[in-house]
Amino acid sequence: MTQQPQHPATPTPSPASAAGTKPKDTPAPAPAGGQGMDDVAARIAEQIAAELSVKAWQVKAAVELLDGGSTVPFIARYRKEATGTLDDGQLRELDERLRYLRELEDRRRTVLEAIAAQGKLTPELQAAVVAADTKSRLEDIYLPFKSKRRTKAQIAREAGLEPLADALLKRPELDPEREAAKYLNADHAVDDAAVALAGARAIIVERVAQDADLAENLRERLWTRGRMVSRVKKGKESEGQKFADYFEFSQAPSGMPSHRVLALLRGEKDGVLELDLTEADPADDDALAAARSRYESAVARFLGVADRGRPADSWLLQTAQVAWRSRVLARLTADLRGRMFAAAEDEAVRVFAANLRDVLLAAPAGNRSTLGLDPGLRTGVKVAVVDKTGKVVATDTVYPHAPARKWDEALATLTRLARQHAVELVAIGNGTASRETDKLAAELIKQLSAGAGTGSASGAAAAPQKLVVSEAGASVYSASALAAAELPGMDVSLRGAVSIARRLQDPLAELVKIDPKSIGVGQYQHDVTAAKLDRSLDAVVEDCVNAVGVDVNTASPALLSRVAGVGPLLSENIVAYRNEHGPFAKRSELKKVPRLGAKAFEQCAGFLRITGGAEPLDASSVHPEAYSVARKVLTAAGASRGSGTSGASGGTARLAPLADAGRLDPADFVDGTFGLPTVRDIIAELEKPGRDPRPAFKAASFSEGIEKISDLKPGMVLEGTVTNVAAFGAFVDVGVHQDGLVHVSALANRFVADPREVVKSGQVVRVKVLEADPERKRISLTLRLDDEPAPSGGRPAGGRPAGGRGGGDRDREGGRAAERSAGGNRDGGRNRAGTPGQAAGKPGARQGSDSGQAAAERNSAKRQPKQSGQRPASADTAMAEALRRAGLGK
Repeated sequence: MTQQPQHPATPTPSPASAAGTKPKDTPAPAPAGGQGMDDVAARIAEQIAAELSVKAWQVKAAVELLDGGSTVPFIARYRKEATGTLDDGQLRELDERLRYLRELEDRRRTVLEAIAAQGKLTPELQAAVVAADTKSRLEDIYLPFKSKRRTKAQIAREAGLEPLADALLKRPELDPEREAAKYLNADHAVDDAAVALAGARAIIVERVAQDADLAENLRERLWTRGRMVSRVKKGKESEGQKFADYFEFSQAPSGMPSHRVLALLRGEKDGVLELDLTEADPADDDALAAARSRYESAVARFLGVADRGRPADSWLLQTAQVAWRSRVLARLTADLRGRMFAAAEDEAVRVFAANLRDVLLAAPAGNRSTLGLDPGLRTGVKVAVVDKTGKVVATDTVYPHAPARKWDEALATLTRLARQHAVELVAIGNGTASRETDKLAAELIKQLSAGAGTGSASGAAAAPQKLVVSEAGASVYSASALAAAELPGMDVSLRGAVSIARRLQDPLAELVKIDPKSIGVGQYQHDVTAAKLDRSLDAVVEDCVNAVGVDVNTASPALLSRVAGVGPLLSENIVAYRNEHGPFAKRSELKKVPRLGAKAFEQCAGFLRITGGAEPLDASSVHPEAYSVARKVLTAAGASRGSGTSGASGGTARLAPLADAGRLDPADFVDGTFGLPTVRDIIAELEKPGRDPRPAFKAASFSEGIEKISDLKPGMVLEGTVTNVAAFGAFVDVGVHQDGLVHVSALANRFVADPREVVKSGQVVRVKVLEADPERKRISLTLRLDDEPAPSGGRPAGGRPAGGRGGGDRDREGGRAAERSAGGNRDGGRNRAGTPGQAAGKPGARQGSDSGQAAAERNSAKRQPKQSGQRPASADTAMAEALRRAGLGK
């Protein structure tokens, strides 16, 4: 018999807490169109369910939990029975759509009230408003009723010219000039027939422009058949070279990729490009004239106008042309630009979120004493040693490079620190002087290895391992209030070395201290809506932190604040309580933290871990509310005392892995409170208590002697680390201060729709060099190791396309410049000469091109045969972009 579990910790929703309603602190709008609140809630639930391909009851349950204050990680992990096992991705999408649909309902109510106040709300109009399923459709319907400045049409109506417009539309056999003469009105400056006809035309044009159905039909046609055209502004050719690929460009709006849309919009914003939406390719005069005629004919049909030789036909057809060219096209252009931006923004945010997730969930090196080196030339190499817990135990600055060149002195200092603190790892920042500092680290390891071989007490420990670590965001953290609180009294420049060391030990724990936008793994992040990007990235950080779990006794306030149900205030309270009373011995002690009430405890308890405490289950992801089930499972499996079984709470034994879990039937442990999904999760957790979902630690080994682009030769096979993934390919760091691009076509021996199917940020890969251009700082790579580079570039042997170009210049702070599709500083604000919003203390670097992804379109077009009526510059393939970025074009 199927049981319906009822979680005791789940709040009972109020009648107002149904799908489509507002939380208690936000009053819900009155039902639109006479619908009851339950009807609106059901409609929203049904719509979201259809979009997510789930059941409406699942959506309703999830909405009730969200409105009750539950977080997405908590619902996804601990309320699977209630939602039918919706995962965090589905819940995030549900939450986003719920926000949109509620905003739509708010706007619908406002529109109905506004139209009703004008006395123009007919049953048909009300039905149309209620049926509008998007904000765009709703605004189309509302447009004629919006309050606006006096238009030419309004002035004409006031002059009594609307009957003239109606007469000519209904009776085209009338002579326009003679009919207009009847409507002369000196009081309104209608002194002759021409003025009267101009007023009548203005009225008709406004009607056409405000018709929702016509706009919707023509909008979709223009979306698929029109062309977005860009041209360079006169005199901006030199200033706007980074947008050179768009100086003469056109493409259908519906097929334009995200990065290209954002590049075009940025070019316009920077005053370099002029954008226009045309009915067809403007380079083909015949095609453009034919397409424009079709749109004008559609307007004429809407008006019921045709050329039948009647006196008013010519005037009415001219009116249809004017309506299309002066009002309708302008309106649809604005609409489609907004639509293009919205789609591009969604994709850019999605790519950023996916890359951020990969970076945050990168493999941790673990609790190992680490030496952090923040490379520099004139300012020296900043040094920090952190112990196994991340505590700073030593700092220094050495000057091994030009101009000081104190190599031996620096080596002696590092050797002393490494031996004194039993250093196991050396983390080297990937900024300027990174490869030079890598040599220093190699010499250090050689000396330590020699010492270890002597068997002396000072060198008994094994030599450490060196790794290059991304510095992205390190200076942002260094100058932050959080860093000042964590590392009081420490020089700002040294804090970066501490961050570099810690992010090798645990990337997630360290990177949560930095604004996600400063980690530099996104596309055109400065061109998308800040609130939308922040919401998406915050959700990713929250999901990652809760997926891994947090040790409540060692976590920083920044990390604790990302735990479900905690937030900044409670995280500070937890740390303050921990500092005052010592480590938490049991999860239940969290209830003693000021302001951490029952709801917050319910949300956060399962994600906060206590290792070596009084209750072994506290070290697992099993929620305290389900300990009774966990103990039953352990008892049934014959687990020994001290492994979390009943009565073991008095000891400090660790939770032993559950043996022979396969012989247990989860259904045996299902009761009226906990269902099968929860029991399965409990058994899986007990098999590997406190397991970390992140991959095992592995680092790329850069080839000796490969330090700059000129050292790269076609055909070389190297190991590298994926630094960023975009829609057109993946960027890989092979240790030459410049990322290479593996184009999407060179990722695998099969079609790849999404590069993240093959690679992820932080992944170690083996790549082959196809092309390296030191002068242009471009590197083309492939993951297909059987590809052979062509002597002249372009295509490797066998006809398969080559990879793409390298990312933007690696700046002083280890980030890649804006050219790597993000269009902004990879380090999110680390010091750059002449760059606003920079952090102090570091030399600057060149800014890369913002429109690098599309840079090859002209070159691709040159390689393609010309077609009649087409410009060579209109090529729009991702392959062409990658070839240009790889430096394989002119």
